[in-house]
Amino acid sequence: MKTCHNLPLVALLGLSLNAAANDAPYSVAERLAIGGDGGWDYPSVDPSTHLLYLSRANRVTVVDTGSGKSIGEIPDTDGVHGIALAPELNRGFISCGKANVVKVFDIKTRAVLASIGTGDGPDAILYDPSTQRVFAFNGRGKSATVIDAKNNAVVATIPLAGKPEFARADGRGSVFVNIEDTAELAKIDARSAMLKTRWPLRKCEEPTGLALDAAHHRGFSTCGNQILAVTNLDSGRSVASMPIGKGVDGGEFDPVTQNVFSANGEGTITVVHEVAPDQYTVQQTLSTQRGARTIALDTSTHRLYLPTAELSPLAPATAENPHPRPTPIAGTFVVLVVLQNSH
Repeated sequence: MKTCHNLPLVALLGLSLNAAANDAPYSVAERLAIGGDGGWDYPSVDPSTHLLYLSRANRVTVVDTGSGKSIGEIPDTDGVHGIALAPELNRGFISCGKANVVKVFDIKTRAVLASIGTGDGPDAILYDPSTQRVFAFNGRGKSATVIDAKNNAVVATIPLAGKPEFARADGRGSVFVNIEDTAELAKIDARSAMLKTRWPLRKCEEPTGLALDAAHHRGFSTCGNQILAVTNLDSGRSVASMPIGKGVDGGEFDPVTQNVFSANGEGTITVVHEVAPDQYTVQQTLSTQRGARTIALDTSTHRLYLPTAELSPLAPATAENPHPRPTPIAGTFVVLVVLQNSH
């Protein structure tokens, strides 16, 4: 074996690889071993407490990101998809997709306070601080249920004429939601609880994840055909189409770093940097783990959290199940922690 400065060639190669990894903007820093059975969907994180809320099929698992340990669960959330947090009201809201309800819980005690009926198949859910309203987006019902977060009353049901996916509020009274089956971005007036307009997402197929740059009025839709569609949220104009990985579901935007993150189920994150509101560049493709396709950003620490698990081989397609999905292997559920490297 050849050596240089008394170091074996293998060691030198290792040093080179470590240097290359350190030069990259982001890396997977930790894998929090949570375990348990069942699948997962959208995670949510509270930047004020650094508590991570994980949807786990029939329950919500709460993780202290400081210790990496589970500190409790909210049970009986059949078909849970998402968790919306309203810290100023000390309440959280869980979309239970199979039960067709939103469950309200106390953030401090995790006790369930109320169960609110929705449309068919509530999926994505958000809390809009500007109106103190919760918007639950009903996938099968093709609608949005609007809830007053202070008294748990249903304010309105908004028809959407398409299957809603992820949604975001801009903090100024507008809510934006991807319409998956029509490849559109819809704009809702949060105060009047009315659909205002729909914009086509050009070059995009099956938009799922959505992130917003609220300061520059830009929306980032992650699309099933490996495109990040950037939209001007004032005009609906298509600004850019950037390449991303396969199997995307979730997206995030960090307003401090001006980076957009696409969580790709193939086992990567695409990091797209916003050079200017109409100029973007792919900064990094970070290897994660197969199945890590949903994502949450802690805006106070700039850490990203991606749930996943080891997956069984795909079953063959059948007439009854033409699009089979891999099954999570019990006990292998983890949360990947991605952070920015210091240089």
